[in-house]
Amino acid sequence: MGERWSAGAVCALLAALLAGCSSTGGSDAGDGSPGARSSASSTTRPSGYGAVFLAVDECSSFGTTSFTEVPCTSERAAARVIARYDGDVGSGPACPATTDFVLHISAQGTPGTGRDSAVPKGYACMRNLGPPHPGDPGGGGGPRTIVGDCVYGSGSGQVRETACDGSGQKKPQYKVVKAVLRRASCPASTALYVQLGGSRPVGCARPV
Repeated sequence: MGERWSAGAVCALLAALLAGCSSTGGSDAGDGSPGARSSASSTTRPSGYGAVFLAVDECSSFGTTSFTEVPCTSERAAARVIARYDGDVGSGPACPATTDFVLHISAQGTPGTGRDSAVPKGYACMRNLGPPHPGDPGGGGGPRTIVGDCVYGSGSGQVRETACDGSGQKKPQYKVVKAVLRRASCPASTALYVQLGGSRPVGCARPV
């Protein structure tokens, strides 16, 4: 049975699918001070759904006023859930590297039961079923910066992602060529350090 989504989710997913999910977050760079790149996201509050909303491998359609869960084989299917976690994205596990966009899901109870956890607060890591894939290396978007991505300086020691092929609004200045545990492990050609997070949090970037 289909489930209608909030207008905020509509705007976020349309932006992700139709505009290539351009990155709006920043990563600290230059002096390597700590920081985190924000994800493209929205808050959606399901109503009357089961214990798991947007479970792994479920697909969603998109439209002008609402979204519904549909079979992944449907011609209306637009994106697939590749990972699903409870809690806040900032304190929970990171989405897979090639996630195209993230949907934040508000907690929702079961009507008439007084429960507030039928659908727990969480987030879904989404992957478009077809191009574009902004989460791919060099794609210019997605919630994570990964090896193969390109960035440009946005001021105040911050960098932002942009497409490596130059198709974005900003031209690429650096490309992340390696992820390491410590700066000392970066190649000698490294001109910029980018915070990536994960088990290898330092990105070694060189000019392009």
